[in-house]
Amino acid sequence: MAKRALITGITGQDGSYLAELLLSKGYEVHGIVRRSSSFNTKRIDHLYTDPHKPGTAIFLHYGDLTDGTGLRQILTNVMPDEIYNLGAQSHVRVSFDQPVYTAQVDAVGTVRLLEAIRDTGLQARFYQASSSEMFGKATEMPQKETTPFHPRSPYACAKVYSFWQTINYRESYRMFCCNGILFNHESPRRGETFVTRKITRAATRIKEGLQDKLYLGNPDAKRDWGFAGDYVQAMWLMLQKEEPNDYVIATGETHSVREFLDLAFRYVGLDWEKHTETDPRYFRPAEVDVLCGDASKAKRLLNWQPTVRFGELLEMMVEADWALARQEKVLVENGRKATTMGRNTD
Repeated sequence: MAKRALITGITGQDGSYLAELLLSKGYEVHGIVRRSSSFNTKRIDHLYTDPHKPGTAIFLHYGDLTDGTGLRQILTNVMPDEIYNLGAQSHVRVSFDQPVYTAQVDAVGTVRLLEAIRDTGLQARFYQASSSEMFGKATEMPQKETTPFHPRSPYACAKVYSFWQTINYRESYRMFCCNGILFNHESPRRGETFVTRKITRAATRIKEGLQDKLYLGNPDAKRDWGFAGDYVQAMWLMLQKEEPNDYVIATGETHSVREFLDLAFRYVGLDWEKHTETDPRYFRPAEVDVLCGDASKAKRLLNWQPTVRFGELLEMMVEADWALARQEKVLVENGRKATTMGRNTD
């Protein structure tokens, strides 16, 4: 019988890659999506089929991490073998504007889900999406599992709470709970408000004449950037071990936003300094200057390795967004032609 997995945040970048991975391994995949007046499933539309049709392997359920009763109902109906908690208000800068909501979803939401698992008596294995932002003003370089946390945002504080609650449920109730402390991971599916995707979208749209300027915050921030497709493989590997544990997942390399800017714009034949301006609105009240992870534990115990290097990741993202910009340009030009033709027939 196929294993059954439940993913919160299935419509996000990581959720879509994880769903693909699990389906490739023969899983029956269930995802929790928030009810809204518009669809937000474009990242998984190529995977999702009608649940009323026989043979389908992916199912979506309306739910929310702020609704404990609803979570219990979903768990009772689905009875998953593995649970991946990827749902979150995941934008660090936005968390300063919405700290209470961020805490409700990213911190208390995790406890609601853990309590739902405990109350229903499920023997499911649980993965918690922790974050390198928990290290914040890091005391050592690179950061590993034993590095003390110094969170510098409401998002990071919420993630620290969830990290320790995950360990608490593991130790108190003997539940199989793992934390994946993932450093920044990107892809063409990254949300367009996150800095890497914001850059690749802007560079390609400026090249195609669809945009004039790119406005950014701190260009000197340095991050450890990897490929999201590699990182969801690590999530799965954590839940296949005999004993639960916590792991840093990272490449061990750091690159600045300025370097990402330079390479992305150079790839399309532009000078980023001519098209980019600093905007104070995008600075955080408390900055995190540099993060770099030591994934030696994951490499040793999970046999995990990143397969996509920084340059390959950047090229992948630019090429995808360049194709998107070209499609947008065609639509704009066709719209202009239609307008001109309409005027000529008046």
